[in-house]
Amino acid sequence: MASLRIGQAADLLGVSVDTVRRLVDSGAVEGGRSDGGQRFVDGVSLAAYLVDHAEAPSGGSAPTRTARNRFTGLVTQVRVEGLVAQVELQAGPHRIVSLITAEAVEDLHIVPGMVATASVKATSVVVEVPEA
Repeated sequence: MASLRIGQAADLLGVSVDTVRRLVDSGAVEGGRSDGGQRFVDGVSLAAYLVDHAEAPSGGSAPTRTARNRFTGLVTQVRVEGLVAQVELQAGPHRIVSLITAEAVEDLHIVPGMVATASVKATSVVVEVPEA
């Protein structure tokens, strides 16, 4: 099970820590406490919540972006078939899908519920994970 600190979950959702606590307390997102009493959120449950509550951005025009865009979010699905893997991220309202090698998924230990960053330039997407 991939678990996230409650503050990390709040950053990914763009909300306060109190809001995440309320989501856990209401049962909308699974979570609990560590043996040391620190609150955590289940990454898979948070990923499902993000997908279910993703909203398209409002407004008529797309914001200006640099040549390299970075979207940090949660991995929602990983599909491995032979040498190729499909990795899906939910970064706020954005669903990012990347085709990478199965070896990369294994080397990076990419699993649903973990935090990852997709770097986008033209038609290429690079998936990164924070160092442990």
